[in-house]
Formats: sequence, structure tokens, C-alpha cells
Amino acid sequence: MGALLEIRNLHVHYGAIHALQGVDLSVEAGQIVTLIGANGAGKSTTLRTISGLIRPSAGSIRFAGQSLLGKAPHEIVRAGIAHAPEGRGLFANFTVAENLEIGAYARTDRAGIARDRERVLAIFPRLRERLDQSAATLSGGEQQMLAIARALLARPRLLLLDEPSLGLAPQVVQTIFQIIREINAAGTTILLVEQNAHLALRTAHYGYVLEVGRMVMGAPAAELARSDQVRRAYLGVA
Repeated sequence: MGALLEIRNLHVHYGAIHALQGVDLSVEAGQIVTLIGANGAGKSTTLRTISGLIRPSAGSIRFAGQSLLGKAPHEIVRAGIAHAPEGRGLFANFTVAENLEIGAYARTDRAGIARDRERVLAIFPRLRERLDQSAATLSGGEQQMLAIARALLARPRLLLLDEPSLGLAPQVVQTIFQIIREINAAGTTILLVEQNAHLALRTAHYGYVLEVGRMVMGAPAAELARSDQVRRAYLGVA
């Protein structure tokens, strides 16, 4: 179907720290693509740069054929990219309903928003039961569901997910990842950053390995999972 997102020779600096060093990455429309790597490899930095929260020092980011360089985060949301960040980034004192409403802030199609709200509540029935509760009162798994649901209210073509399993019980993680597969099957392309490399590679179609700001491998996810280098470094296989 062709690349929906195309990143070429991306460099990011935090002062003297060269956080991303010539990163190349493509995300094909309709796929789940995962970024794996150790803490500090640059995975979250990559997502934050795509969504306009960090300005790159060099390189190009193209989405649906259009450059994202210089665009503000809200313009990138309007272009069709939504970001569920690491740590979830919820408004803790706002209700579930208010957090969902914020997800649709860039839209004006009230009927479409109402339909999408019903769709995400069908995907996440626990949120429907808690619409009037503040986000702070939700369990960790429910907060992650709300973060993803809020991002979906932007009706993205590309969903950026940063560490959706972080801090969650194993059974809840399986639920979240089943929902991620369902969201993708319904037509949303996903770029996934995930510390659990086993789960990420089982879920994704294609994967990349980042090491200290450099992209060192890119291959179909099943192929990466069979790689001796990946198995030793990230899958705990000797």
C-alpha cells in the first residue's frame, strides 16, 4: 500500500547529547511497526519528534507525502497522527468523559465525534462504566485504555503508542495488546514502542532495533524474533 510515514537521516540533539543519529524508518499503511531497544536507545525520542514535541536538528519526516518539519503538535494531530505517550499523559483531575473530549479537540464534526466516542467505548467497555470518574481513580490498565481511547478520538491514520504495557499486570497487558491488534485490524496504522520485545515482535508486522540513537536492524517482525543478535540482546535467549 506504500509508506504512510517516511523518516530519513533523522538527527536529534539534547544540548551536547546526540540522541538520534541518522535514523531511517518507514511505516507502511495498515501495518503495526515496532521499535525495540534498551532504555535510552532513542525510542521515545523518535515518537516525540514525529509528533512535533521535539525539533530535529537534521533529516526529514514525511507523512502521507507531506513534510512534518516545522509543524506544531496540534497541526500534526490535524494531519492524522495521534500520540499515546509513555506515562499516559492523562488529565488526572478531569473525568474519563472530559479526557475523551480533549482527544477530539482538533475536530469540528460533532456527529463524527459522537460516533467515534461510541466506537471507543465499545472497544473499552470499562471506560463506559467510569465516564464520570476522574482519571486519577482508574487502575493502571484503565488509565492505559483511556490514553489509547483519547488518542483514537482524534481519528488518526497513524497511532503512536509509547510503552503501553508499562507498569501493568501480565493479564492486563494481554488485554491491551489484543485491543491494539483490533484497532489495527479496523484500519489504523500503528507505530509501537514497547519494552517487552517478545510481545512487540509477536504483535507487529515489521520491526526496527535502535541502539544508542542508531538504527541497527530493520526486518519483518518474525525475522527479527529469529535473529540470534535480537534473541540474545532483547529476548533473554542465550
